Amino acid sequence: MIDILSGYTFLIVAFGTVILAFASGVIGTVSVIKGQSLIGDAVGHATFPGIVIAFMLVGIRDTFALALGALMLGIIAFFIIQLITEQSKITLDSALALVLSSFFGLGMALMSFVQGNPDFDGTQGLSDYIFGQAAYMLRSDVYLIIAASISSLLIFSLFYQQIKIYIFDPIYSRSIGISNPLMNFMILAITITLIAVGLKAVGAILIVNLLIAPAVIGQLWSNRFFHVLLIAGTTGAAAAFIGTYISTAGDDIATGPAIILVLSAFVILSLIFSRKGLLSRSIQKRKAGERT
Repeated sequence: MIDILSGYTFLIVAFGTVILAFASGVIGTVSVIKGQSLIGDAVGHATFPGIVIAFMLVGIRDTFALALGALMLGIIAFFIIQLITEQSKITLDSALALVLSSFFGLGMALMSFVQGNPDFDGTQGLSDYIFGQAAYMLRSDVYLIIAASISSLLIFSLFYQQIKIYIFDPIYSRSIGISNPLMNFMILAITITLIAVGLKAVGAILIVNLLIAPAVIGQLWSNRFFHVLLIAGTTGAAAAFIGTYISTAGDDIATGPAIILVLSAFVILSLIFSRKGLLSRSIQKRKAGERT
């Protein structure tokens, strides 16, 4: 089992999932604080038909073409959500549920069509994009994840101060010339990009957890924005490494569920032992009771 850690394939795949999880934890923290985490869930599911449509168009499972298809459908889903909420009386949660189920249902229907159609060859790997399977990732998949994750972190670093002001004081940010719509679009564009490139590793169903869970953990341990970002990125990366190892070492264990289970364990431990956790609050209540 220890030999896996020194394997070239495992190291390449683990590096890809770790940097993806670190970037997702950082960017996901912004979405969680802004109350837009469920938009990521809807967009994550909506990217799946983009994978299948891109495959139908190019005829092969080309990494860049499939990621581009996922990115395009994610953007279309986001604008449909915006259109529904702005032009009708349908609430945001209802619009998210409609888009999520409709797009994912479309993806499943298209996948069933191509898998049973003799005109399409090489459809076996398409189901990997539902739950994720790092063991079958190509080197080009990893290179794309690394490029997208580093680019996302670089853009976030360059606009760190503007994003911070936009998150916590949008009125002040507008008064000093920061474009709130531009900041919002930039965060969502980065989020959709990370979702699109991470589907092969984590899957369309579970990738939203990679955006939300690390942010929840970070907020349980600290109130300072930078520290929350650092904790979210680090725990996401640690869960990705452990989950990828479990998936590689085990038989028929998909990478997405393995990473999410590790992240869920981190969330439970943080809920109990963090500075805002149940244990700490219980101790504080007991001390307050003793003083009175």
